[in-house]
Amino acid sequence: MSWQWIICEKERAALFREMGHHWLMLKVISWVIQSFTAKLSRKRTKMKPAPIKELITFEDFEKLDIRVGTITAVAEVEKSRKLMKLTVDFGDHVRSILAGIKQERENPFEIEGKQALFVVNLPEQKMAGEVSQGMLFDIGYADKLTPCLAIPEATIPNGSRAG
Repeated sequence: MSWQWIICEKERAALFREMGHHWLMLKVISWVIQSFTAKLSRKRTKMKPAPIKELITFEDFEKLDIRVGTITAVAEVEKSRKLMKLTVDFGDHVRSILAGIKQERENPFEIEGKQALFVVNLPEQKMAGEVSQGMLFDIGYADKLTPCLAIPEATIPNGSRAG
C-alpha cells in the first residue's frame, strides 16, 4: 500500500515551504506515514491459493445461516490458551461464541464493538468449560495468514443474513 496518493513528494515539499514553523511537525507526520507503510508491507505474506474444495449444491449452501452481529464484549477463557469468549448481539438475541483468536492477534480485545459475520445454526459446542453458540467467520487462518474479520463494508442491522 502506498501513501503517495495522499500527498506526493512534490506537494509535500510545497506544504513544508508554506507551513514555515510547522515544517518539523509535518516532517514527523511524513515519517510516521512512511514507517506505517513500511510496516504494512512487511506484514504482507505471499501465499499460494489453496485448491477449490469439492462442489456443493445450492441447497447445501442455503443450509448455512450466516448473520451479521456486533461483538459487544471480548473475554478470556481461563481454561484455554487459544479461545476468547465473544458476546455477540444479533438484534433479537445475544449469543456467546468462542473463537480461537487469543494467539492469532496482538490484541484480541480490539474487535470489541465491531460487526462481523457468524455462522449461527451450528449445534452448541462445549469447549474449555464454556459453551459456544456459533462460529466467527475469520479470513486467513486456514492459509496461515494473520486472520482478519469478515465484516460488512457499512454498518448494517444486527441479525442481517448473508448469502
